[in-house]
Amino acid sequence: MPANSVTLVSFSGIDGAGKSTQIDALCRHLANSGLRHSLLTFWDDVVVLPRFREHMSLRAFKGDKGVGSPATPIARRDKNVASWYLTAFRMILYALDALRLCSVASRAAQSGADVVIFDRYLYDEFANLPFERSLVRLYVRMLLRIIPEPHVALLLDADAEAATIRKPEYPLEFARRNREAYLQLSRIVGGMSIIPPLPIQDATEAIKSVILEKSQTLEGRLGFHLEGSVASEPAKTSKH
Repeated sequence: MPANSVTLVSFSGIDGAGKSTQIDALCRHLANSGLRHSLLTFWDDVVVLPRFREHMSLRAFKGDKGVGSPATPIARRDKNVASWYLTAFRMILYALDALRLCSVASRAAQSGADVVIFDRYLYDEFANLPFERSLVRLYVRMLLRIIPEPHVALLLDADAEAATIRKPEYPLEFARRNREAYLQLSRIVGGMSIIPPLPIQDATEAIKSVILEKSQTLEGRLGFHLEGSVASEPAKTSKH
């Protein structure tokens, strides 16, 4: 993927971390700055056989379907269900997703967009795996050699309890474990920019600062003004 023609930005994090809010803010900002962007949703645009996988998960684990909200909480049963054979099956599927990601990212790089944004990335699938197993860590490192590395890989950290309240879909204990998995993954991946739990506007400014810092393509083309009110200074980012 030619680094001088397109900037690849990925957003990762636990459910309820605020990814959709920050992606929307970035898309508006890019449009206001005259930059062309393309938004790809990992589940819809990358994952192999997403509808089949969702159907089989619902049939096997009897969880709820849809998106939870404070007014309408749901109880999903999919990535929070763990066993050795599910781990093996997920590793096969994630390897297929990695190959598909290479193809999708290559096409996106030729789309004419200045910025390609991924709403979740293969990193979010990795976070479902048990990193305490050395074989899993080796597997992740092997796939990291295959997939395109985003120019800016953002990990939106969040308080697990607050995230579960915003998006009540999984048990709090799972949200806590999942958050720790993301932080451990960031150490394996290297180069991920961790946005700490912040007010929405401060997180928006922190994200723009990270993108400007890491992307030479957008140097001098992306200002710090965001439509609406913003924090007076970009928030600091935490990197592992």
